Amino acid sequence: MPSIHFLDVTNRDGVQTARTGLSKFGKVMVNFYLGRLGVAQSEIGFPFLFHEVPYVRACLALAEAGAFGDLRLSGWCRAVPADVEAAVSVTGPGGWGLRHYNVSISTSDQMIAHKFRGRLDRGAIIEEMTAAVGVARAAGAETIGVNAEDGSRTDDGYLLEFALAAREAGASRVRYCDTIGGDSPGRIRERFAKLASAVGLPVETHCHNDLGMAVANSVSGALGDLDAGHDAWVNTCVNGIGERAGNADLLSCILAFSYGFGISESVSVGDRLDLSWARRFGLWAAHAFGQPLPPAWPGVGRNAFAHESGIHADGALKDRGNYELYDDSALGPFPADWYARDGRVVLTGEYGGKAGFRHVLDGLGVAAADGDEDLVFSLVQLCASATGKPLTDDELRLIAAYPRELALLFPGLLG
Repeated sequence: MPSIHFLDVTNRDGVQTARTGLSKFGKVMVNFYLGRLGVAQSEIGFPFLFHEVPYVRACLALAEAGAFGDLRLSGWCRAVPADVEAAVSVTGPGGWGLRHYNVSISTSDQMIAHKFRGRLDRGAIIEEMTAAVGVARAAGAETIGVNAEDGSRTDDGYLLEFALAAREAGASRVRYCDTIGGDSPGRIRERFAKLASAVGLPVETHCHNDLGMAVANSVSGALGDLDAGHDAWVNTCVNGIGERAGNADLLSCILAFSYGFGISESVSVGDRLDLSWARRFGLWAAHAFGQPLPPAWPGVGRNAFAHESGIHADGALKDRGNYELYDDSALGPFPADWYARDGRVVLTGEYGGKAGFRHVLDGLGVAAADGDEDLVFSLVQLCASATGKPLTDDELRLIAAYPRELALLFPGLLG
């Protein structure tokens, strides 16, 4: 039976959000939380960029050490052979490199005319894309996704030609990008079903929220895949971050497939999700990105399970099912991290000393491995400096558990 899978793009599309930013250590933490949540794949960033290389190597080492569970790591490249070649050359300790790739190029007439401005036509776009896929395939990639950027404004005939060429070149999936967020649920479901049937590959959703329909469109597009008998791959970002009005929210999409009327009864989610990490991830991301969650945000907003009106409060007190679609306990506890404690407290961070460092780790029940305490202490200072924020309990635990892998974020730290 075809099933739903989640491919989160927080570390690629999400970090491009205007007026915000995330450190490389923060990007590592996104992968940590995605692994705990049970998401299938993380698009970890741009491995062809020089400043991403230490981060990519650290992630490869952490994945090999088991820090991310079963999470698959993929790199995003422009559909340019040189980009893919540069990405392929990035390897972690032991020579292990990325096994999953996504290559992207614009396909709409709007982009051809007003972005490429005569540099590429339809034929050249397919040639560039197939050449880039060929490089990834020759490098032994296990899966290759191909982006049709602005796919929602690409006509059916050329979109099919592009997708068939991607399949023949060795692509595993085609990503349909609603780049400007103008699609609608009925239209996108029909287009996905038609394209997936004709190409014989899953069509991956990538929906922006300019009309407030990113989640609805993602769900509908995925259902179109299922209509065609293929697995569905849904792109998401934590807390719905992303360029302009954002991307499809990870938790909202999960909840829609899990509890949506007429959906949850008929679909199967292929990822082994553990929603008890949902609140820790959502609140950590709000802290790390400096973007507080709206009180009414699904699942993790402070009002998501709050009742005040007499009728609602009375009904919820009698039976939570009267006014609640799903149980808030399934989303895990709200974090009460060390750095957020009130009253007399000793912290550790960028300017902290050894006494405070040991005090906090002892309080968390965390111990550095023999011989690694000085390295862990240095990483706490460096990561706190990189984030510009107090380190959370989960961040401190990860540093203590995997110091040698995380040291790859800072070339020269290990000597």
